[in-house]
Amino acid sequence: MTQTVGDIMTPRPITVGMDATMREVRDIFESKGFHHLVVLGKDRRAVGVLSDRDLLRTVSPFVGKLAERSADVASLERKAHQVMSRQLIAARPNTLLRAAARVMLDHKISCMPVVDRELRLVGILTRYDIVRWSIGRMDGGLELPGTGVEAPRRAA
Repeated sequence: MTQTVGDIMTPRPITVGMDATMREVRDIFESKGFHHLVVLGKDRRAVGVLSDRDLLRTVSPFVGKLAERSADVASLERKAHQVMSRQLIAARPNTLLRAAARVMLDHKISCMPVVDRELRLVGILTRYDIVRWSIGRMDGGLELPGTGVEAPRRAA
């Protein structure tokens, strides 16, 4: 059976709006353990992606330290739209998983928003999703932990 992005994506990911602050983004990353957030514009349309690396590049390393200055604290108030990757590379749920994985490798990205025809977000595909699915296949088609998705079984 040919796998699609929709088969293994994480549905209904947590998102932020364009005016979310880096403080809010940091809090989500820390509390949820995520590495990516999709930034939504009008009508739940995906307009960008924020990674934990974007956050690290933006927020001063002196925040919360003795040497903290007002400029360091101000870095937490930068907005998502100022920091996000705007070159949105997305997939549709019916995109073949192999094709999406190739695009991720070729563009050196670790996630892809999954959108409908109107660019409204329906899920996210991450390297973690692909690795989890691959392990399920290597284990002989066992159910993928935490997903409710059964990996294809090998022919006997």
